Amino acid sequence: QPNFGASLHILKVEIGGDAQSTDGTEPSHMHYENDENYFRGYEWWLMKEAKKRNPNIKLIGLPWAFPGWIGKGENWPYDYPDITAYYIVSWILGAKQYHDLDIDYVGIWNERAFSSKYIKLLRYTLDKHGLEQVRIIASDRLWEPISFVMLIDSELHGVVDVIGAHYPGTKTVKDALLTGKKLWSSEDYSTFNNDVGAGCWARILNQNYVNGNMTSTIAWNLVASYYEELPFGRCGLMTAQEPWSGHYKVESPIWITAHTTQFTQPGWSYLQVDGHLEGGGSFVALTDGLGNLTIIIETMSHNHSKCIRPPLPNFSVVPQRATFYLRGSFCMVETLQVWHSRLDFESGGSSLFQQLRPMNVWEGRFSIDLGVDEVYTFTTLKTGQKCGYPEPPPPQPFPSYYQDDFNIRNPPFSEAPNFADQTGVFEYFVNASDPGDHVFTLRQVVVQRPITWVSDADQTISVIGNFKWVNMTVTCDIYIEKPRDGGVFIAGRVDNGGIYVRRTEGVFFWVFADGTYRVTGDLAGTKILMKGLAGVRDNSWHTLTLNIQGNSASGLLNGYPLWENVTISKPGNGWAALGTRSFEFAQFDNFHVE
Repeated sequence: QPNFGASLHILKVEIGGDAQSTDGTEPSHMHYENDENYFRGYEWWLMKEAKKRNPNIKLIGLPWAFPGWIGKGENWPYDYPDITAYYIVSWILGAKQYHDLDIDYVGIWNERAFSSKYIKLLRYTLDKHGLEQVRIIASDRLWEPISFVMLIDSELHGVVDVIGAHYPGTKTVKDALLTGKKLWSSEDYSTFNNDVGAGCWARILNQNYVNGNMTSTIAWNLVASYYEELPFGRCGLMTAQEPWSGHYKVESPIWITAHTTQFTQPGWSYLQVDGHLEGGGSFVALTDGLGNLTIIIETMSHNHSKCIRPPLPNFSVVPQRATFYLRGSFCMVETLQVWHSRLDFESGGSSLFQQLRPMNVWEGRFSIDLGVDEVYTFTTLKTGQKCGYPEPPPPQPFPSYYQDDFNIRNPPFSEAPNFADQTGVFEYFVNASDPGDHVFTLRQVVVQRPITWVSDADQTISVIGNFKWVNMTVTCDIYIEKPRDGGVFIAGRVDNGGIYVRRTEGVFFWVFADGTYRVTGDLAGTKILMKGLAGVRDNSWHTLTLNIQGNSASGLLNGYPLWENVTISKPGNGWAALGTRSFEFAQFDNFHVE
């Protein structure tokens, strides 16, 4: 929302690809070649909510992964570039047709190789569908080789509008500057959102322009709304990771953002001044070209502004007096509004985004005494505000008794709440042919390994609950759809997810379509703790129960003991989970954990 909190200018979303993209999988709009659905996942909802509050917010879509059919079995999206372009353009058309969302920019493949042929074909396909206004960002990786290739390939130069680099450390390269294109830090920050994270964010928001000529900086990620023990926990601008309690926390990076975003807009221009301050720190100055001026100053010290990457070379910042001279069209400015933040690492009493007395400009100049770890905004705009908000509900752990029967006729989302898919996609499903108790279920729907971004598991898995859980009972009705070698599991003490999902350990209780069962200490199924005959078959419902107490586990099938007294050494705690043996259809119902 403009002039409120972080007042963001850009929302960049993942074009879901059914595969792991750091903290989970996001569903594709086309799981299969003959499938289209523009109501999966949360990104459509998020973009619409953003546009409700700020109709001018810029929207960017970027794929991390692609459904397997795009590559016809190869882990590569460029062998059939016309198919990939059609798939991406379908997402943009669907955004407009079903949600009235205009996508402003589209990327290529997050932090992976680009193909010049594909980029040109993407531009052609966009134009053919009347999407000339959608601009292309490339390549969401490093400055090279994209910049060099654009300099030697004039056709590619003509179709790429923005060069986007990730975590550039405030620096660019000569080739990128030579292209004459807009340079963006199209993913940055990714840092734990305490005051050091705020210091990182303050420093790079300025210095990406001062050192690297970048006119946009995009934070990964918007809000930390995923289990904190997944990779990069709390690396969002704010934290809202307890949907069961409603608790959230407006962290200091939100107010650092406001120093820039509440007093500038897309379409404003950076003034080409040397923004390095003599005593360390930096400043930028921007104008709307209509007489308004905004100056943002930061004096972040080295140890209080380290981002997660890249490593930060040493530098020093000292208290200093800075004098600014307003010339040309700004010589008429008489007063500037003043906003101030000071990050306090001694007592923890940081002062964030406070409005100070206006600054009088005398004969085109003003001076300011700058301390260390401070941010100032001086602006002709009078619209800024430090908004209040109601006290959030107190934090609560995940409920120690939780159940979901998935009986929801018109779900607002395609996936069940609190389940965090880590490989595969688990969706609400209606069993139209089932007259009994299992009409509404949860179904795993990815049946071919996607074109992955990281090493997804060979099994599918969705985790849920409290990572600190030790003793637990997990029960779920299961339905194997794949004959012969199909299989499903329920699990407890699951210790990993995200980009590390392949190395996940825990206590896994599997049943297979061939009538056997296994108990393993890992998702990969290599650490076999027990195995035997269960008599389970595909295409019928069964109830699995897993009980873990101390260093012992036992399992029930349809309410009767199947195995017991299996010794568990590690892990000592973790989530509950469910999933399948491979990329296969399977259904789950009446899940509960205690």
